[in-house]
Amino acid sequence: MLNDNQLINLVKSARELSTKRKFTQSVELTMVLKDIDVKKGFALNEVVPLPNKPGRQASICIIASGDMGTRARKAEVDKVIEPEELNRLGTNKREARKIVRAYDFFLADTSLMSSVGRSLGQFLGPKGKMPTPFPYGAPIETIAERFRGSVRVRTKNQLNLSAKIGDEKMEDEQLVANAGVIISTIEKKLPQGEKNIQNAIIKFTMGRPSKLSGIVKEKKKGVL
Repeated sequence: MLNDNQLINLVKSARELSTKRKFTQSVELTMVLKDIDVKKGFALNEVVPLPNKPGRQASICIIASGDMGTRARKAEVDKVIEPEELNRLGTNKREARKIVRAYDFFLADTSLMSSVGRSLGQFLGPKGKMPTPFPYGAPIETIAERFRGSVRVRTKNQLNLSAKIGDEKMEDEQLVANAGVIISTIEKKLPQGEKNIQNAIIKFTMGRPSKLSGIVKEKKKGVL
């Protein structure tokens, strides 16, 4: 795995390569993989809780009814879909696609998962956004808070993946911590761990990419 010194250098370099704008720029980590046969259906879809929450937190849509729906609203999630609306979305493809694009994470009452599959499954599935089920009585407030500070890291049949690690207002050390958690999580899912990572890139929205390549080769030389 990349050590903190390498990551801090990447972040500092990316910040220097960015152009100051009137809006808050996001900071993105891209990992380029190697020695993986994508023809065998290689895919990753991981939800990674970040140790340092960015200013713009993830948006959450909860599919629930009754008491669960009420608690979801009290938890101030971005959207609550009741069974009636869920059924309506199943007959309105344009609206269903709009809903799927609008939110980062979907959660659903376990009892409604089959209905979700029928109504929204064809739109959520390809986006890797199938809902995380939660049983009756689950601590919705806690679950929602965890997802707000998480990112989805996804790739399918390709050798690169990207995820936002924060924004330019965050300290370099915070961005490094977030990047480190994502890299560690992905390494554990790769066939050969860190050996499957060819390089890592960090980039601010309006900046040029800061790139570290030859990770495994550098480790053999004692850099890591």
